[in-house]
Amino acid sequence: MKKICRSKKEKKILGVCGGIAEAIDVDPTLIRLIWVIATIFTGFMPGIFAYIVAWFIMPKAPQGAMS
Repeated sequence: MKKICRSKKEKKILGVCGGIAEAIDVDPTLIRLIWVIATIFTGFMPGIFAYIVAWFIMPKAPQGAMS
């Protein structure tokens, strides 16, 4: 498994879901759908809070990296 970093290439909002998808080598759309569905079923706030926390703790992709 690759190091999890926020994606530069697969970025819709902040690159969190794209970075997770790149690290586990799956389609970023699948990760985004899972995140949205989980957020809806948990009452929105836990999913939104988890996304913000992930944004703060996930490092940016290295400058020379394509991801």
